[in-house]
Parts: sequence; C-alpha cells; structure tokens
Amino acid sequence: MREFRFGGETFSTVKPLVIAEIGTGHGGDLVKAADLIAAVAATGARCAKFQCVFAEEIIHPATGLVPLPGGSTPLFSVFASLERDEGFYAELKRITEAAGLLFLCTPFGLRSAELLARIGVQAMKIASPELNHLPLLHRIAGYRVPTIVSSGVSTLGDIERALAIFEGTPIALLHCVTAYPAPPEDYNLALLESYSRLFEVAVGVSDHSLDPILVPALAVASGASVVEKHICLSRDDPGLDDPIALEPEDFAKMRRAVENAGIDPAATIEALTRDYGQALVQATLGKGRKRLAPSEAANYGRTNRSVHALVEIKVGQVLDETNTALLRTEKLLRPGLEPGQWTQVLGRFARQPIPAGEGIRWEDVGDLAKSGREESRA
Repeated sequence: MREFRFGGETFSTVKPLVIAEIGTGHGGDLVKAADLIAAVAATGARCAKFQCVFAEEIIHPATGLVPLPGGSTPLFSVFASLERDEGFYAELKRITEAAGLLFLCTPFGLRSAELLARIGVQAMKIASPELNHLPLLHRIAGYRVPTIVSSGVSTLGDIERALAIFEGTPIALLHCVTAYPAPPEDYNLALLESYSRLFEVAVGVSDHSLDPILVPALAVASGASVVEKHICLSRDDPGLDDPIALEPEDFAKMRRAVENAGIDPAATIEALTRDYGQALVQATLGKGRKRLAPSEAANYGRTNRSVHALVEIKVGQVLDETNTALLRTEKLLRPGLEPGQWTQVLGRFARQPIPAGEGIRWEDVGDLAKSGREESRA
C-alpha cells in the first residue's frame, strides 16, 4: 500500500493519519472550536478537520428541509448562519497548529477554496458530494498541495475522472458511504486494495458508521493509511453531524485501535471476528466490487452536484454563470445535467421556463443559433 505525505510527515498503515472531523460542530464560535481542538489533541489524533461553509456555494435557498441525523433541517439557512470570514479560519488554523495538530479544511466552492489558499493551508480535502464539482477540482489541483479525496456516492468512472485532474498531486483516496449513519455492512472495505493498485494512490476511509472500532480498524487492516471520523464533545450537542460523531473517549479508543491494526493486520481481523462475529466482519469487508452502497444509492445525483438555476429563468433568456451554478440537489428539487455538461449549456437560450433552484435538463435548453421563443414554437 502507498504512503501519504502531509505536513512534512509520512503516513501509512503502520502509522495511519487519524483525522478528527469537527466540521461545523463549533457552531461558528471560536471558544467552542478551541474546546473541540483541545479534545482532539487529547485523543491522540494527528489532524483536526473543519468545513469552510458559504451556503450559496452548496445548495439553493429553495432546497427546503433536508433529512439529517438530527432531524429535518432548513439547511440553507443553517449553512448561512455558519458563514464566517477569512479571519475566523485563520484563527482556527492558528489554534489547531498551536495545539500541535495538522489543520485540514474542506472547501465547497471556488470562494472557500481561495480563502483556504490565502491562509496557507498545507493540504486540501474534497468531500464526497464535490467529487464531480469539476471547476472546484481544477482549482484545487492548481494549488499543488496534498489533497484528500472522499469517494462516497460515486461510481468508479466518477473517481477515475476526478483523480485524472490531480495528475502529479499527492493524493489520498478515501472510501466512504454517504449515509448518516452508514451501516458497517455497506462499507465493502475489500475495495481499498483495488483502489491502491488501480489508481496508484494512498487509500483510506471516511467512516460514518456509529461504532468506534469495526470499520476504522478493519480499514487499516485492509490497507488504509488515513482514517477520518467525526468528533464531538457530546452527541447531544446541536452540530449538524454530532448525532453520528464520536465523543472524545470513544475517539481515543478508535485512535488506539487503528494504530494497532496496521502492526498485525491478520491478528486485527481475528480479534474483530471474535468481538463482532465472522458474519459482520465478512459483510463489512465485502466482495471488493465497486458499486453504490444500498444506503447511499438513492442519494446519487442528488447529494452530488448538477446544473441548477440560481433564479427563475424565462423563455428566451440566455443561460450564463450569473443565473446557473453547480449545486447539490438534495431531496425536493429535481436534479440537473452533470457538471461536465455545464459548459455546453452556457450561452444557450432557455427553451422553456426554469423555476429558481430547479435542475436544468436538456429539454430546458435551446440551440445557440435560435432564440428560445422560436425553439419553443418548433
């Protein structure tokens, strides 16, 4: 299995990079963020990870309620309430590094990526839903910093296309199941060895299951050099991901388990089989064939990006970057064209009205050579 270098250190199965995903669990409060960072340091994790959120980069206001672990959530307004300026993220980075930890943060669009580049991050993280956000991938690839790529709710073709953009960039590819929580049986960890050989990159897992040990330890025993899992001070806290996160004591147990797993993988699998049963361990390992996991299949095309209308677009109006964008669809709106087709849409006329927020389909798009009104009467 391949190694991954980040922050001047080399990580491997015998020295895995353990990432504590704080995300937006700080609620935009630097005092709580400092408490979470201190908790991460106390667990022995090597890296604290955050999310740089600007609502309009992620979803449309018309998205409505989104089912999350804590219940149905008006996600656009929650994201908007979490927006902070560059100084906030610079201070997060300072506090994190002062605690002796590596700082990592996920951007969700060009604005947040540029913010992180300005504060001098040493690495970038791409979340699973942004694996097909091609403009974002190209921008991050241009920074030439080590990049960790999550691959939940994706096909093999999606992964191959994304990684091709990062030719020459140090990459860690994290296997992930985009469900909250994710059943261990859906993880198919036998994929890790295949990914490492096929793409010639370091591999790891971004784990959304509830158990602190099974998936992370089994992933390292299967070749993972990176393990990412959510952390919280309490599962009763109001953060978006806190209901599926590990409290510090359990996170420390996970960290110890993954560090031991790479020393003797066979003994690790044997011990996990005793503790969890052969049926569950074998189901978690899976068959190693890439497919959408049952728990995430319905999210494909909705959790990841497609072409959407930013405003109501009238018949005959030209589609451009002021009235269209690559957004997550989520549950209520209709998905649009794949991000790779966005440039083919720009400059064309609307054949029919497109409501604000809805995905743009080929039937909504007229030809460059005719007005949308002529197309609609054809």
